[in-house]
Parts: sequence; C-alpha cells; structure tokens
Amino acid sequence: MSAPAILPTGDIAAPATWRGELRALALLAAPLVGANLLQMAVYAVDVVFVARLGEVEFAAATLGVYLYGLVLWALTGLTGAVAPIVAAELGQRRHAVREVRRSFRMAMWLSALAGAPFLLLLAHGEWLLGAAGQDPRVAARADAFLDILLWALIPAVLTGVMRTVAAALGRPAYALVIAGVAVGVAVLANWLLVFGAGPVPALGLEGAALASLVTSVAMMLAYVAVLLRDAKLRRWHLFGRWWVPERARIGQIVRLGAPIAVTVTLEGALFGGAGLLMGLIGVTEVAAHAVALNIASLAFMIPLGIGQAATIRVGLAYGAADRAWIGRAGWTALAVGIGFMAVTSSLILLAPRPFVSIYLDMDDPANAEVIELALQFLVLAAMFQLFDGAQAVAAGVLRGVQDTRVPMLIALFGYWAAGFGVALLLGFAAGWDGIGIWTGLAVGLAVVSLLLGWRWTMRERLGLLPA
Repeated sequence: MSAPAILPTGDIAAPATWRGELRALALLAAPLVGANLLQMAVYAVDVVFVARLGEVEFAAATLGVYLYGLVLWALTGLTGAVAPIVAAELGQRRHAVREVRRSFRMAMWLSALAGAPFLLLLAHGEWLLGAAGQDPRVAARADAFLDILLWALIPAVLTGVMRTVAAALGRPAYALVIAGVAVGVAVLANWLLVFGAGPVPALGLEGAALASLVTSVAMMLAYVAVLLRDAKLRRWHLFGRWWVPERARIGQIVRLGAPIAVTVTLEGALFGGAGLLMGLIGVTEVAAHAVALNIASLAFMIPLGIGQAATIRVGLAYGAADRAWIGRAGWTALAVGIGFMAVTSSLILLAPRPFVSIYLDMDDPANAEVIELALQFLVLAAMFQLFDGAQAVAAGVLRGVQDTRVPMLIALFGYWAAGFGVALLLGFAAGWDGIGIWTGLAVGLAVVSLLLGWRWTMRERLGLLPA
C-alpha cells in the first residue's frame, strides 16, 4: 500500500485503519446530511405558505417546482462531476492549487453555459404543462410562477458547485450553516412576499416564486463570501483568473458529469412518472402517494449525503492510486449508508402512523381513506429504503473512481425497464392499483442497487482502479 497522501492543507488524507476512515467519513458526511435535511426544510417552508393560497395555486406551484426541480437536479449532477475530479487532484498532489482552481472555474462556467438554454425551456411552462394534459388554469398559473422561479436556477447550480468544492477542501460545515440560514431567509421572504406585511404588498403565488429566488441568491452570495474570506479556502484563490477558459478541463467535467445528469434525471422522472400513473387511478391515490413519498424522500437525504461524502473520500484515494484505501473508503461508506437506512426502514415499518400524522390529521374521518392507503405504501417504502440507500451510496463510490457511463445504463435499465415496467404491469394489468405502482418503484431501486453493488465489488476485474 502506498504512503498516506498529505494534502496541501496539511490534512492526512489516507487513514491507515478502518476506524480512521470511518471518522474521516463521519466528519465529512454529517454536515452534508444536515444540509440536505435543511434544504428539504426550505422546500417545506414554500409548501406551507403556498398551500394556503388555494387548490389551483397549490397545484400550479407543485407542477412548477417539479419542472424546475428536474432541471436543477440534472444540472447539479452535470456540474457535480467536479467533486471526484477535485478529490483526485488533491489525492495526486499534482500542482493541486492550480488544478483545483481550474476545475472549480470550469464547473462555474458550465453552470452558466448549461443553465442558459434551460431558462428558455422553463419560460414555456404553460406550453409544457398543456402538452402534458394539465388543467389550463393550473398551467397558466404555473407559467407565471416559473417566469420568476427560473431566475433562481443558475444561482442554485453555482451554489452546488461552491458547496461541493468547499467540502472537498475540508470545509463541509459551511453547507450546514448556510442551509440553516437559508431556512430563516425562506420563512421571512415567504411571510413578507406571499401574504404581505407593512409596506410590502401581498403577491401570492408570484411572491412565493420571488421568495425562492431571494433564498437562492442569498445562498450563492453566502458561499462567495465564504470562499473569499475563509482563511483556509482563500489560499486556493478559487476566483483567480476567472476569465481564462480551460477547454480540456470543461470537457473532462462534461464527459464525467453528463452521465450523472442523465442518471439523476432518470431517477427523478421515475418517481414523477409514478405520480402521473397514480393520477390515472384516483385523487386518493395521488394524495397517499405524495405523503408516503415525502416521508421516504426525507429519509433518503441521509444516504444521499453519505454518497456525496463517499465520492470525495474515494476520489482522494483514486487520485493517490491507493487501491487499499479505495476499497476501505468505499466499503465504509456503503456499510454506514445501509446501516442508517436499516434504522429508518425499521422505524417506518414498526411505527408508520406518527410519520403520516405529520402531513394528515389522523382524527379527521375525511382523511381515513388516504391514511389507510398511505400506511400501505409506507410498508413498501420501508422495504425499499435499504435498496434506495444502497444505490445512492454505491453511485457515490463509483463516481469516486470516475465511473459514470455504465451506472447511467444501469439506471436506464433498472428504473425504466424493470421499475416502470413492473409498475405498469402490476398497477394496471394485474389490477393492483397504487400498490402495484409502489411495488414497481421498489423493484427498480432493488435492481439498480444490486447491479451497482456488483460493479463496485468487481471494480478491479472491470479495470476501474488506477494503475
């Protein structure tokens, strides 16, 4: 085994023991997990305020956020390829300051260049939703909502790049602090702009979109301030020579990031497609699906953060060409991710009612049918939590060794051929309705997690490791 790599910051990058790797992963993953959970809280704030505006406004915001979120998720995946690249550069110690700065600069460029065309797409929200057969009133209001919200897209993608690079350079705690401040900004901005206060007029749905824009810009500016003022991060001169293009580097990010963008889009579209299928069955099914999916999504933030940290830890080892460290970092992350999801799965399976009560009044007879169906969906959610956590972390460790193309093909097959295919078969042909659709989701996640896990296990035979 090669000697531990010493980063320019003086940190020991390669713990010699499994306990040391576990500690390093925990220090990196904990603030990222916390930041992910707080980001969910920011979205929840928007929902709480918009839900009081009426059925049409709430439906318009829901559909608008879905379109916006799908684009944001894809662009974040594209530019998120900077994480394994920067980590590998740190592991190599090859002119790390210059190389990291180049990667950061080109990821920031890519955020703006790739985001610009999607601004035009989101500006035609009414046409997109009309083509999807949505209510014309809802489509028109969603269009007005998106006309404002779309300007938050590029700031949000830029924020993702800065958060990733700050974490890779040893400052992951800023993600937690800034996300916490963002919750406060979101509450204040929604309160002022949606319902109005003092001299500020009530702007309703448009106010909610403007509040999201304010929150996104505030987060972006906070990260800029951190990168410029933090003593440790300032030494990297990340904004130096920002006007200089690096074609080879931006090409590297695109080659690695494009499959990631496709993968996360395939996954997001699977759950969006499941929601559309629920709509073909009935309103009760849609409501129960939304409740169960929100609970599952909240639990998913834990392995997502662990996977993000695993990409950096494995990437450091990959850059150092230390095969033993690669294995130690990857297996540690997988064990921690699956372990956490085993706990959340057990909680959901053994005591689902307290989770549902967060969203629905359990004593209201009008909610009885939705509650019963949501509880049934949660049984399946508890079953696929392990697979969901495993695939999130497995994707992260494979990105650490810069393997993204085949995982994209695995996602295409697992999510859509297996998952969506089973959802259609059981939900409609077999007459299982919503239970069949959720079974399809579970099958899709299981197939993807097993195939990604197999690929990680076979990493040496498949030639994924450095020489």
